[in-house]
Amino acid sequence: MILTVTPNTALAITYRVATLRPHTSHRVSEVTERPGGKGVDVARVLAALGHEVAVTGFAGGPTGRIVRDRLAAVPGLLDALVPVAGATRRTVTVADGRTGDTTRLDEPGPLITPAEWSALQETYLDLLGSASAVALCGSLPPGVPVGAYAGLVRAARAAGVPVLLDTGGEPLRRGIAARPDVITPNADELAELTGSHEPLRATVDARRRGARAVVASFGPDGLLAATPEGHWRAAPPARPHGGAAGAVTAGLLSGLVEGLPWPDRLARAAALAAAAVAAPAADGFDRGVYEELLGRVAVTGEVSAA
Repeated sequence: MILTVTPNTALAITYRVATLRPHTSHRVSEVTERPGGKGVDVARVLAALGHEVAVTGFAGGPTGRIVRDRLAAVPGLLDALVPVAGATRRTVTVADGRTGDTTRLDEPGPLITPAEWSALQETYLDLLGSASAVALCGSLPPGVPVGAYAGLVRAARAAGVPVLLDTGGEPLRRGIAARPDVITPNADELAELTGSHEPLRATVDARRRGARAVVASFGPDGLLAATPEGHWRAAPPARPHGGAAGAVTAGLLSGLVEGLPWPDRLARAAALAAAAVAAPAADGFDRGVYEELLGRVAVTGEVSAA
């Protein structure tokens, strides 16, 4: 079983409009709602790949009930969310039908009490006992300590469970010091962490700060990985436009638990990212796109002796 942790779960709402123009009203042609938050996105992709997944984090209020109801309909997914008094946040994405561009608004999330945070830690430790890998994902809601991920990384390492950290800002800076097995920053998060905008230098520097492996996402330019086994770049033949970080994390985690070598993990992650962009409001990814691209992802690089 793979465990994903999403402290700041959400109900992800997507509005589609013909053309998005500021300072005007719009007719919405389509509305979709799905469980959201980065770790929930990861879990949906993993479940679609056939893995058993447990999801923990916080859920509260009417929005939280909708999230839990939707999660219950996903085969192979265990809902282990911790109830809280506050209401689960919403994220609103407006998709421009003409350009394909999206504009997103993220609410901050509910205020978490110390007792609620302690309950999540207890749930996490219980789930670690049967986990083959764990992903710690996304932002932290108000009330959760900024160093929370560092403690969860250390707990996973103590239990002998591989741990992937997928966050940014100060939670990433503190979490990387606890030595996660993998971190998956995007270009902005990597530059903020290292102070460098040169991709390879920044990726290598992030490893020196504590991560065993770093897989950085550069949008349509694909992935750049620095690992103990070597350095690689991976890019699909088509250049997808849009965010699919959850799919990248799911591809890396599934490859890890299946024992795939790094180049194969990266090819899967890049293909899944493109397939998720092709179905941005769907649960999971476009399987046809994924299968068509998987064998065409270009993975280049070299094996390291270190």
